[in-house]
Amino acid sequence: MTRNTTFRLLFLTGFVILSAGFLACGQADTPAEDESAEAMTVATQPAGPPSLDEIGNATISGIYDEPVQLQGGKYEGEPFDPDGASRPTVGLVEDFILTGDLDGDGAEEAVTMLWETSGGSGTFTYLAAMGYDGSDLANISTAEIGDRVQLRDARISGDKIELDVVQTGPEDAACCPGEMATLAWTLDGDTLNPVESGVETTRLSVAALAGPEWVLTQFDRNDPAPDEPEITVLFEEDRIAGGSGCNRYMGTVTEGEMPGDLTVGMLAGTMMACPPEVMDLENRYRQKLEKVVSYGFLNRQLILTFEKEDGDIGALLFTPRQPAE
Repeated sequence: MTRNTTFRLLFLTGFVILSAGFLACGQADTPAEDESAEAMTVATQPAGPPSLDEIGNATISGIYDEPVQLQGGKYEGEPFDPDGASRPTVGLVEDFILTGDLDGDGAEEAVTMLWETSGGSGTFTYLAAMGYDGSDLANISTAEIGDRVQLRDARISGDKIELDVVQTGPEDAACCPGEMATLAWTLDGDTLNPVESGVETTRLSVAALAGPEWVLTQFDRNDPAPDEPEITVLFEEDRIAGGSGCNRYMGTVTEGEMPGDLTVGMLAGTMMACPPEVMDLENRYRQKLEKVVSYGFLNRQLILTFEKEDGDIGALLFTPRQPAE
């Protein structure tokens, strides 16, 4: 039985355009020349930070010895071993981008994540800072986050990039990270430097899922859930509850010995009747939920993995409900 843990990061940048006047016969630049240079600077300066679409075709350094050129958000190179089949592969983490002025120059940089694999069991994630050098997109700096790190949340706080993660603790197997931590970086010139976040590490537990109501987005990979009817789950201590499309349900959850192991007890709930298509959605969800074997996080989403009838592993994906403004 395999576990789901894959994430990567990237992003940051800034730019300055300099203009110089030529002195002739001891004369300084005229005001008209100064105004012309300023107009050129404004004309060539992008209005905002880089977008994910732009970064998806950028050159990224700091992952391998040589930079990689992304195309459509992905890079695939030649095998390191001429006789091997595994190719070094790098990809952007979909739908992940943070923006903010990291270096205090008045222009916003972008931060994104990348994943990397070279054919082994590990999947490494990276944080990349992206910006502009004049009108050209530039990879300011890239920093490694770690192997099989799960991203719970992310933000830019002041000049600091902060990631809430689940990572491998001192006594964890590489397959099964169980340490919750907050990692932080600042941009110092052209370098992402790790800094103390001031947040103590804790152990992964179901308590970390409590608080928000989680809304189902996918029944499995490439199997999206409809916006309506909404399907939800709420964790509170050793119990879960939520809406399954038509009815309300409730049940118990039990953690296992390994980090992230989870068993869902038999579900109970209301017994309302709804249209057949809604009841079909409800039955699909409850059948999968009762077969959940583990939990974790994937790019700020809650992932509940379940065992299929053929022995393969599926994944229910949820996003936290955002508080009303």
